[in-house]
Amino acid sequence: MDASEHEVLAYMSFPRQHRTKLHSTNPIERLNKEVKRRADVVGIVPNEASIMRLIGAVLFEQNDE
Repeated sequence: MDASEHEVLAYMSFPRQHRTKLHSTNPIERLNKEVKRRADVVGIVPNEASIMRLIGAVLFEQNDE
């Protein structure tokens, strides 16, 4: 454990407002749930390009927030 202290605490070098997002998978889980929710609303996705547009739209909105 002592040998890995530097790697475990590496996130501390980032700005304080970023730290809470780095140590948690909650934002990723929330994003995945939003993609699933929107895919369920659409129903059938005709091709891979359309699902990529859907995911891109969700990511774009998250970036705006």
